[in-house]
Amino acid sequence: LSNRVEAWTRDVDFLLRQEGRPMVNLTGDRKHVRVMEADWRNTDKAVNWLKEEATNLTQPFVLYLGLNLPHPYPSPYAGENFGSSTFLTSPYWLEKVTYEAIKIPKWSSFSEMHPVDYYSSYTKNCTGEFTKQEVKNIRAFYYAMCAETDAMLGEVISALRDTGLLKKTIIIFTADHGELAMEHRQFYKMSMYEGSSHVPLLVMGPGVKAQQQVPNVVSLVDIYPTMLDIARIPVPQNLSGYSLTPLLRGKAENEVSPRGPRPSWVLSEFHGCNTNSSMYMLRTGTWKYIAYADGRSVLPQLFDLTADPDELTNVAIKFPVVAHSLDKLLRSIVNYPKVSSSVQEYNKRQFISWKQSLGQNYSNVIANLRWHQDWLKEPKKYENAIDKWL
Repeated sequence: LSNRVEAWTRDVDFLLRQEGRPMVNLTGDRKHVRVMEADWRNTDKAVNWLKEEATNLTQPFVLYLGLNLPHPYPSPYAGENFGSSTFLTSPYWLEKVTYEAIKIPKWSSFSEMHPVDYYSSYTKNCTGEFTKQEVKNIRAFYYAMCAETDAMLGEVISALRDTGLLKKTIIIFTADHGELAMEHRQFYKMSMYEGSSHVPLLVMGPGVKAQQQVPNVVSLVDIYPTMLDIARIPVPQNLSGYSLTPLLRGKAENEVSPRGPRPSWVLSEFHGCNTNSSMYMLRTGTWKYIAYADGRSVLPQLFDLTADPDELTNVAIKFPVVAHSLDKLLRSIVNYPKVSSSVQEYNKRQFISWKQSLGQNYSNVIANLRWHQDWLKEPKKYENAIDKWL
């Protein structure tokens, strides 16, 4: 509910913290391996199924294992609904992290921040003071959580190896988003910066060329046609994604598939909470172009990821021809000003419908969502801001 109301009201003229301040928590001792117990239980179920069921199957199988790690954990210190902002691990995993190798990300000053960045940083409760040690700890604990996730993948691979299924099984490991881990003065996701939008994609199995790193930009929408391709099911022509099979086999990137060559770009868009604008990312070659709202009221960003991998310098004004051509390409893929406008209308419509459904309870319910710590200081002020927006 908090996620939805926060997203619907993002055009309201107020700033409210929507998350707990990111923090770390060390639990257990050097023998405490299974920190995220629910994920380990699901991993055990997957392993047992492979050993007991998959070995007896005459037909090919698909097994999907979704893990919550390395998401931050809920932060109980700030109330049940106050977001997930605790990076939690045990000494067992933390000792696997090389502290000296951890980079402290550079931060722009508040006055230099893009307006959407400032809103995100504020709502994620990251605009306060953080020591270098705090930032380093958050990143170290995140890496430790990644190590625990990696161990779960190892259990699945070991089970496939033990049952003799590894040689004839394709494994795809990926994620729905990354973790900023204090890059750009943010944690979590809801951002087009690399820490949030660039996800792992690892594939192993028969027919997959070993030890290769594919330089092409690809997208999560490519996974569905890839799985159809692997299963020898005809891939529908109207999909957004393209099968990755030719790339996995080490074929030339320009090898023509039945649908023609794969595009040289990937698209991402986001319309949810923790941002005060719809955002659209086009990634092609060395460039990343991010457009906001209608393309005019909020300035776009352009980053050269080769020269500026940390995405600290917006070069949209320096390279107007590149920015213009990428904006034109983006508009040919998605009419983003029109989409942004329809999202704004949708947000207002949904909010009004939700407000009416609450009747007399409205003031109490909206005050006690995830932003309650700020809201309860001046509830009338924030209700008035919403009335003005409506």
